[in-house]
Amino acid sequence: MSKMQFRNVLVLGAGKVGSTVADMIAEFLRLPVTLADLKPGCSAESDRLVRRIELNVESEAELGAALSAHSAVINALPFYLARRVAIEAAKRGVHYFDLTEDVAATRAIRELSAGARSVLMPQSGLAPGVIGMLGGQLAGRFDELYDLRLRVGALTRNATNSLRYNFTWSIDGVINEYCNPCDAIVNGQLVSVQPLEGHETFTLDAEAFEAFNTSGGLGTLCETLKGKVRNLDYKTIRYPGHRDAMDFLLHDLRLIERRDLLRQVLEHAVPHSREDVVILFAAASGLRGGRFEQETRVARVFGAGLRGRQRTAIELTTAAGVVGVFELLQEGKLPPAGFVGQEQVPLEQFLATKVGHYYRSLGVAPAAHERAGEPVHA
Repeated sequence: MSKMQFRNVLVLGAGKVGSTVADMIAEFLRLPVTLADLKPGCSAESDRLVRRIELNVESEAELGAALSAHSAVINALPFYLARRVAIEAAKRGVHYFDLTEDVAATRAIRELSAGARSVLMPQSGLAPGVIGMLGGQLAGRFDELYDLRLRVGALTRNATNSLRYNFTWSIDGVINEYCNPCDAIVNGQLVSVQPLEGHETFTLDAEAFEAFNTSGGLGTLCETLKGKVRNLDYKTIRYPGHRDAMDFLLHDLRLIERRDLLRQVLEHAVPHSREDVVILFAAASGLRGGRFEQETRVARVFGAGLRGRQRTAIELTTAAGVVGVFELLQEGKLPPAGFVGQEQVPLEQFLATKVGHYYRSLGVAPAAHERAGEPVHA
């Protein structure tokens, strides 16, 4: 496949993640970026490579005009706008990427891919996203794969409330993944399991954590590995006690039936924090060379500066996921059109991109580290 020439990129959503995506493209790929939002921020914040504009994506005319002026769009808007933007991008042959964890939106986008003239690649962030690449890589290292366990957590480093949690990213995204059914493979069968169930506890570097089912983290990995693995699941990592507190809110108080009220409660009572850490943990077991073996990957990512601003770990890891696959499209290392799932991207190729260093330890087996779970300082 030949390299693609992009004249510019449209990033929708000027929030923390969208702004980080725009700055990452400007910093590492040196491409002009248009950062669009209903409230795009002060024009003084625009610079030579990042131009901010006001845009209402609910207006088909405004959205269509913006898309037509760009070669690719990265959608960092809330999940419920994914389908709308993808439809308009597909109509115009504009390459489309997003960060959604929403399963229904991804299915709708996949339906658009038949005959598409451009790439449609949703779920391109951290989880779903890079965790799918990691799962795909580990799966390919076994002759016969038994179990694949994928765990990701965006955690507050100093949570002091009873939830043991502060918001490090979207409230809507958290509610969505805590309330919707989750895909898994159990005994070789593709099944739907309930969020907050499958509770487990474990330790990493002598620190206690819990994990439980949440929706959307696997992307399309279940479909890809069906018939190739006995058991596959994805769980979100939290500090012990968080799951029980959320279960009380969602089920005992029945706020799962009143998500708007749940959002108001959480927004009022749970603070946001920029003191975060992202933890990725994956374990695969199966037969290799006739012997039953297990292989694991562990990484911790912390915040760092980018273009003169301090960014959180979740901002960097999410942005790097989508910017990395966009770079691979530029380099001609992705299919030129149609639906692309994250597990189709070789992890080694992603880690070799200009933003792959944010995940650098994921391509290295723990035995190669001085100790398992060596922190990664992005």
